[in-house]
Amino acid sequence: MKVLYATSEAYPFAMSGGLADVAGALPKALRKRLIGCRVVLPLYDSISEELRQEMQFITSITVPVAWRRQYCGIFEAKKDGVIYYFIDNQYYFKRNGLYGHYDDAERFAFFSRAVLEMIPHIDFVPDIIHCNDWQTALIPVFLDTLYRMVDVYKNIKTVFTIHNIQYQGKYGTELIEDVLGLPKEYSHLVEYDRCVNLMKGGIECADRVTTVSPTYATEIKDPWFAHGLDSIIREREFKLNGIVNGIDVEVYDPEKDSHLWANYTADDLKGKAINKAELQKLCGLPERPDVPIIGMVTRLVTHKGLDLVKFVFDSIISKDVQVVILGSGEWEFETYFHSQMSAHPDKVALKLGFIPDLAHKIYAGADMFLMPSKSEPCGLAQMIALRYGTIPIVRETGGLKDTVTDSGDNMGNGFTFQAYNAHDMARAVERAVEGYSVTDGWQTLVKRAMACDNSWGKSAGVYIKMYKEILGK
Repeated sequence: MKVLYATSEAYPFAMSGGLADVAGALPKALRKRLIGCRVVLPLYDSISEELRQEMQFITSITVPVAWRRQYCGIFEAKKDGVIYYFIDNQYYFKRNGLYGHYDDAERFAFFSRAVLEMIPHIDFVPDIIHCNDWQTALIPVFLDTLYRMVDVYKNIKTVFTIHNIQYQGKYGTELIEDVLGLPKEYSHLVEYDRCVNLMKGGIECADRVTTVSPTYATEIKDPWFAHGLDSIIREREFKLNGIVNGIDVEVYDPEKDSHLWANYTADDLKGKAINKAELQKLCGLPERPDVPIIGMVTRLVTHKGLDLVKFVFDSIISKDVQVVILGSGEWEFETYFHSQMSAHPDKVALKLGFIPDLAHKIYAGADMFLMPSKSEPCGLAQMIALRYGTIPIVRETGGLKDTVTDSGDNMGNGFTFQAYNAHDMARAVERAVEGYSVTDGWQTLVKRAMACDNSWGKSAGVYIKMYKEILGK
């Protein structure tokens, strides 16, 4: 079985969010299970020179973009046993940032055509093309409407994964002729609610649609979560699967993580105490082993529940706790938490930005990890926190509900709350702080958290089963 994983970003080449982690880890896990999986992504200008040195030029072709043809270079590199292909076009990809450009629709329409056009030029004809989010949603559309009549493409199946249904690739209908180049009889595939919706096209044409957790697969049938696509999801429910993401347990391994001040295991937690003390020192907080640290590594946006945190933050820090926050986002939250740090330097530490090294240190040095998301398709941070023995406090939504269960029954691995309500969240934090004061019980909870299996190996097995079903094997 051969799978081509098409993505707009992948660790360690180009990263802006969780998709990069998934695209960097799932293909690796599939190959360990003897599934031939290769990855294709754009050759962005931001890819480091060090990584570019490992790339080999394969060939150059031209790719149709509606009525015109554009240059496309194809490069190849091998990383951690996985072969990556890179689509080169400096006009589209020699820019700052991965997304947010005025012509993103054209950029990723080109990329989607290029993925299909490159197949006859590489030594890999996939059985399945696995597409991800709106940036690659046109691959199933183009395959079904423009390529099926060519022998090499006849038997290729497609999977389309929705990582976040909020971002759908919505544009004006003028794109159908001028950018997509779709014949008029197929325009209905991408038209929805008086505009072009690229995600809708992927849902319509893919052989199977997946989301990144079982709970999220159920939630997106509801208008509250679906951002307007709930009717399409319900119509295509017969091909919808929810498969929870995993984490790369080699990248996130407290026993070997080079970012940490001290390594540790569930059987020997002395290193975790050292990381806590060093994190307090780094953040300018009092070095107190008896006070719990609540960590957050997040985008500072309402969607992540920061409005709840802000509403009851005074109540949270009135307790004997310390709070360490890493992230960036909306001005309202950046300025609010900065003012809280200024007012309570012995309790609050804030670092703005995306700093992977510090993120690892927070995962290891904090005692609790707060994720009160309004919605969370899967979430990786709570699984990373569990791996490091840092107890998650989460709202029961999406992948948070699928991976964290409340420890009130002495069986769970965290603290949860249901309603999107600040006081419910505050009560969950209070229960965690109360639990921390019971030393033996907390140590048991930490070890239970570290024993959770959120590896990609487990999730890869579910993907393989789905691939076999699609291929009739």
